[in-house]
Amino acid sequence: MTASENKRQLVIIGGAEDKDGDSQILREFVRRSGGTKANIVIMTAATELPRDVGENYIRVFERLGAEKVRIIDTETREDASSSTALEAIAKATGIFFTGGDQARITSIIKNTEIDAAIHQRFSEGIVVGGTSAGAAVMPDKMIVEGDSQTNPRLEIVEMGPGLGFLPGVVIDQHFSERGRLGRLITALIREPAVLGFGIDENTAMVVTDSQIEIIGQGSVTIVDESESTYNNMDEILRDEALAICGAKLHILPHGYKFDLKTRKPILTNGAADVSVPVGSATVSEVV
Repeated sequence: MTASENKRQLVIIGGAEDKDGDSQILREFVRRSGGTKANIVIMTAATELPRDVGENYIRVFERLGAEKVRIIDTETREDASSSTALEAIAKATGIFFTGGDQARITSIIKNTEIDAAIHQRFSEGIVVGGTSAGAAVMPDKMIVEGDSQTNPRLEIVEMGPGLGFLPGVVIDQHFSERGRLGRLITALIREPAVLGFGIDENTAMVVTDSQIEIIGQGSVTIVDESESTYNNMDEILRDEALAICGAKLHILPHGYKFDLKTRKPILTNGAADVSVPVGSATVSEVV
């Protein structure tokens, strides 16, 4: 896959991806970025340890055969206008956002020259990837922070602007490991967006135009509230329980695909679409 084919490609990782073994997910990022001709830029805005984190990814990407890998460290918004950084982005075939704090990414990069340059290259077909915080920033509205392992309530999630590579959705990461269904549903209703994606660790959703493929060790949980029949958001206070009825839940492991246009899984094994209401096959209030 090359940039000249002009497909919009994202590799969105739930965090804690394998860096020392087969590195399946990062291998796919390198492959889509041009393989042995890949020119990868690592964006370290999310982390307070840019050199350590960046050099770790340089080691992995070079081991996997990328031709050129370099770090762009933007500690301030002024750095996001660096001519050197803009030149690197202009030549890149893949851009990768590391983990850390997603609010740092948007506060430093959003609405800067680098932000505009990355979006321009993305529209031209280069691959944009991100892990953990770098995954959270992919929608136009992102989860800034929130409580895990709790029932949905308006108070448990803080939302903010993302970078907008995949608009109209909400993404959460470290999903099953940290019990984040409640906060994903809260974010989805608060946004409001139509689709929420919860990505497990060492798992990625690889987006090519409007099609998603799941790769990695875990699963991606998809909450679709496009046909939901009821929620009580306008009737409750911030600390009261949120209810939602009629939403759909899909859980897709490695090898499964999902169509963003139809909002349905792509099942090639002859199975039916067996999506069920959130909670269980019969319970319509989120727990």
